[in-house]
Amino acid sequence: MPMNRKHLTLGLSVALSLALMSCTAAGGAGTKAVASVEFTETPAPKTDMQYLGTYSTSVAKVKYADGSVRDFPLSYTTLFHNTDMTNTVKGQTYAAGQLFDVAMKPIMDPNGDPVIAETADANSLLSVGGKPYLVNHWEYDWLLANGQDAYKAENWYSRSPMTMNVSALNMGADGKLSVNTQTSVDFSSVGGGWIFCAGGPTPWGTHLGGEEDYDLYYVPGEKAYTTTVAGGKAMTEQYFHNTKVANPYDYGFPMEVAVKPGGGYDVTKHYEMGRGTWELARFAADGRTAIYGDDGAYSGLFMFVGDKQNDPKAGGSVYAAKWNQTSDAAGGAAEITWIKLGHGTYDEIKALHDRGLTINDIFSLSLSDPGDATYRPTRAGSAQTIWLKLKPGMEQAAAFFETRRYAAYLGATTEFTKGEGVTFNEADKKLYYAISYVQTSMKAEEGVPTDDVRLPENKAGATLTFDLASGRSDTAGGAIPSAYVPTKAYVEPALLGRPMAADADGNTAALDSVANTDNLYYSEKMRTLFIGEDSGLHVNNFVWAYNVDTKKLTRILSVAAGAESTGLLAVDNMDGHAYIMSNNQHQGDWISTQNKDLTARLEAAARAQWGVNRYDVPNYKLNNSVGYIGGLPGLQ
Repeated sequence: MPMNRKHLTLGLSVALSLALMSCTAAGGAGTKAVASVEFTETPAPKTDMQYLGTYSTSVAKVKYADGSVRDFPLSYTTLFHNTDMTNTVKGQTYAAGQLFDVAMKPIMDPNGDPVIAETADANSLLSVGGKPYLVNHWEYDWLLANGQDAYKAENWYSRSPMTMNVSALNMGADGKLSVNTQTSVDFSSVGGGWIFCAGGPTPWGTHLGGEEDYDLYYVPGEKAYTTTVAGGKAMTEQYFHNTKVANPYDYGFPMEVAVKPGGGYDVTKHYEMGRGTWELARFAADGRTAIYGDDGAYSGLFMFVGDKQNDPKAGGSVYAAKWNQTSDAAGGAAEITWIKLGHGTYDEIKALHDRGLTINDIFSLSLSDPGDATYRPTRAGSAQTIWLKLKPGMEQAAAFFETRRYAAYLGATTEFTKGEGVTFNEADKKLYYAISYVQTSMKAEEGVPTDDVRLPENKAGATLTFDLASGRSDTAGGAIPSAYVPTKAYVEPALLGRPMAADADGNTAALDSVANTDNLYYSEKMRTLFIGEDSGLHVNNFVWAYNVDTKKLTRILSVAAGAESTGLLAVDNMDGHAYIMSNNQHQGDWISTQNKDLTARLEAAARAQWGVNRYDVPNYKLNNSVGYIGGLPGLQ
C-alpha cells in the first residue's frame, strides 16, 4: 500500500489486541455466548501528544446471549520497536527491522549505519503447537539513519530487499503478549523478497503475504522503465552482491511462511497464483478460493480457485473480473463476470520461471499503434497504452507471469486505482474490497482501449461490497468450482469517502468518515468490518469498526500523525483471548495540506519528547513500535 503519498510508508506498528477473558474471570458463571459487540468512539486528537501518539479510548460494549451487557475499556501497550534488539540471526543480535542480504548478513547504508526498516506491515498471529507466534512484514525502507529519504538518497538504492520476522510470543493469563524470541526470515531459497505489503493467516494456519512488484513491472521503452532498471539493480547489488542478476519475474507472487513448533519455518513463493502488484491474496474458509488486492494504477480484480483444499501448490485456475457497470451513483454498482486466464500447478509454473523468461518471450509488443490488427491495445499498470500480441504456445506463461496484462489482453477490466485490502464475511457471503482512491482510470475516459468503469471522482475512496455466489460460469462457459464467486458490486453508504475543503488542521476529508480505505479485516464473532486508513487527507489516520448489522461506523484508534494503518487482523479466540492488530507506517510523514504551524509545533514536540539521533534526525520518525490494545472479553 505504498504510494498514497510521494514515498511509500514508514512503520510504527500498532497491534490492537483485544485481550479475551473467560466469563468466569469477568465475573460470569462459565463461558457465555456473545450476541454482539459495539464500540464507543475514540475522539480525534486535540493535544500535541495525541497528534503524535497512537491511542484508543474506546469502550467495547459486549451483549451476551442471555441479554446482559458489560462495558470493557480498551487501552494500548507497546510490544516491541523496530529498533529494539530483539532479533537473532545466526547467533548475532540485531534490531527487529534490520534488513539482510542473500547470506543473511546485515545490509549497511553508505555511512556504515545498519538499514533498519520503519515499515511493519502485515501480521499473522498464529497458534503453532499450542504456542502463539507472530509473523510480520517489513515493507520497504523509508529513511536512512541520517534522515535522507532512501528513495532519493545519492549513492544509494531506490528500494532495498525486504524481510519478515517470526516472533515466538509469551502470553500472560490476562492475554498480555511479549516477545520471547525473534528472527528474520531467510528468503534466499526463493531469490529474496520485494515490497512485502499486506497479508494474513490462511485457513490452514500459515502466513500468506503480498509481494508488490511495483518497481519491477514496467517494460523496456515504457516511460517508467527506469524504475524497473533501478529496482533490478537494487536486488542484484544489495541482495546478491552481483553473484546473480535479478529478473523481474522473480518477484510479485504471494509468499507463504509456514511456522513450525519451536520457531522454524518453511517459505514458499506461490508462482501458480500469478504475478502482480499484490496487496495480498486472501483465502476464503474453503481453503481454495482467494481474492487478490491489486495495488497501483490501471489494476484489476483477480481470483484464484485451487484444485485441492488448503494446498494451492497442487494447482488452480486464475480468473480476472469484468466490471459491467449498472450505476455511477453512490460509489457505483456493477454486475461482475469472470474471464479465465489459465490453470497451472506450482511445479508447472516454477519450471517456466526457471527458464528465465522475459516479457519478450511471451508477447510481441509495441509502444505505438503498429497498424496490425493482430495486436491488441491494453492499459495495465500505467496510463500508457501498450499493443500486445501473444506468442504461440505462451498462454500459460502469460497467465502467470503477466497476469494483469494478459487480463487486459483478454478483455477483463484493468481500470481500478489503488486496490488494497480484501476480506470475506463468511456468514453473509460478502466480500469487501478497499479502493483507496476513485480517480483517473476509474473515471469516464476517451481514447482508451476500454472504459468499463465510469465513476465520479472521489479522492477519499470507497470500500466496495461484493455479493458472493456458487454455481457460476466463466465467460467461456466453464464452471467455476467455488461458492465464493463475486457477482455484484456496490458501496454501502457509510463506506463511501467524503472529501471536504481543508479544516484548520489541514484535513481534507470528513473526520467522521473513512478516508482512503486500505487495510480490511472482518470479524465473524463481532460482526464487524475493521478498516484501516492510508490517507493523505487526514492529519491522523484512523482505524474504524463498521457493524454490518447496525451499519454504525465508529473510530476506535487514532494513529500517530502522518502514519498509515497497516496489518489489520482480527483473531476472535486464541487460547481464551482475542486480538485485533493494526500496524502503523511513516509517522512524521506529514500530509501536504497540513497546517504549517501545526507541523512546526509537532516537530518541536517530537524532538522534545523522544530526542534525536547523532545526525539530528528525530527519533520519532525512526523508532517505531508494535503494540496492542487489551480489554475485550471472550467471544464465543
